[in-house]
Amino acid sequence: MKEKDVFMRYHPFVNFVFFSLTIGFSLVLTHPAAQGIALFSALFSYLFTSTGKEIAFLFKLSLPILFLSALLNPLFNPAGATVLLYIGEGKPITLESLLYGCSAGVMTVTVLIWFLLFGRVMTSDKFIYLFGRVTPSLSLVLSMALGFVPRFTHQFKQVVEAQKSMGRDIAAGSLFARLKTLGAILSVMVSWSLENAIDTADSMKSRGYGLKGRSAFSLYHMRASDVWLLLWCLLCFVLLVVGVLLSVFDFRFFPRIGYPSFDLWMLPFYIVYFALCATTLFLNWKETITWNCLYSGM
Repeated sequence: MKEKDVFMRYHPFVNFVFFSLTIGFSLVLTHPAAQGIALFSALFSYLFTSTGKEIAFLFKLSLPILFLSALLNPLFNPAGATVLLYIGEGKPITLESLLYGCSAGVMTVTVLIWFLLFGRVMTSDKFIYLFGRVTPSLSLVLSMALGFVPRFTHQFKQVVEAQKSMGRDIAAGSLFARLKTLGAILSVMVSWSLENAIDTADSMKSRGYGLKGRSAFSLYHMRASDVWLLLWCLLCFVLLVVGVLLSVFDFRFFPRIGYPSFDLWMLPFYIVYFALCATTLFLNWKETITWNCLYSGM
């Protein structure tokens, strides 16, 4: 990961509010224009702060999701009035179902990218800081879950390499031999996961985690920049809720495509939504430009 995501320096509460709003509106707003704004904002925010391997992983994961969603939905959902063709025993493939599948795929990928950014910014210590006193058990479980995937991946690679050095290559040999090796690796990983969870729970218990009256040290303090960004997020939330109530983002797929005719008074709501989704991207761009100006003046 590139160490230039400025948003990570902001207060955990501001981080949490921002991602709650972007993920929530990405799930609620189904208008293609709003989905496009959310997708490209999330995508470019991720590309700006990611390495080549992370970007390759994202495309390997997201492209099949888009393709399968657009392909499978028309096959299993024949709803819609505009029939494009018939397959099999007269089963219709409709335009509305096809577009709905594409919309669902875009929504899934957008939320996936937001959660990737969320997992990067909201570290386990931020989770414990926010929810440790309110729900100690839940915050501990969530923080462990967020950190489990990267640790599991790293440990899995180490176990695979260890098995390979013993002549048990998971990519070589007969199918039975590979399945046997895979079973041994999974057995090791399950044991490691259980031991890791028990060790973490015992460690937190021995430190008095969750006890009433327990004090906690934290380096997080609400600064002026945090307050301004929080106010900005809340302002965008209010304006977007007004836009939803005014049916600015309405879009209907079934039985026919339907949406309100566009008018100039709707444009500010889309601009606000773009400004909200691209907030982290603007912050990173501003930081990069400022650093380049300072560096060029040396």
